[in-house]
Parts: sequence; C-alpha cells; structure tokens
Amino acid sequence: MPKVTYIAHDGTETVLEVAVGTSVMEAAVMSNVDGIMGECGGSINCATCHVYVANADSFTLPEVGAVEDEMLDATACDRLPESRLSCQLIMTEEMDGLRVRLPEAQY
Repeated sequence: MPKVTYIAHDGTETVLEVAVGTSVMEAAVMSNVDGIMGECGGSINCATCHVYVANADSFTLPEVGAVEDEMLDATACDRLPESRLSCQLIMTEEMDGLRVRLPEAQY
C-alpha cells in the first residue's frame, strides 16, 4: 500500500499507508492527523484540507481544477505554488512516498 508522510507545522512527521482510491485528506481525517480538518468532507466547498506538496516534482499529480483553484485562494495560510487541497489528491500506487507539509492553520 502506498505511503504518505504528513509533516506538521512543527516538523513532526506522521507516515500513513493510504489505500489506492482514498484521498490524502480522507486518510488524514480517519487517522486523526492534526492539521487537516476536511470540514466539507471532500466536496471542494472549503479549504480546510490545504497542504503544501513537498515533493511534487517526483509525481504526476492530477491537475488543479477550476473549483480547487478558486478554493486555494481562500486558504487561511499563504497559497504557494505547491499548494493543493488534499481532498483532490486521490492516492495511486505511483504516489507512494508523497510528502505533504501542513500549514500553520486551516481557518
């Protein structure tokens, strides 16, 4: 099963095995990872699952869609080039080793 490393704002790392087809947000919420809230449950209606993909150049990630792009403008912390909504990052085998940094705040 592919693994994702969640890096808290303080540098603490949590490594989770994430089933293929599960979003990075869903895995974090199901495992009580502090720093990802996912208030809308993955329907792209909030920005409380904002992450910074630390190693985006290592993967072919799905393109940022128009709705995700709009929501990324509403994040509590600065939007950076590596910003993504983790609800839109659906795990594949090829994403094994994904590393995401969590922002200081989600709201």
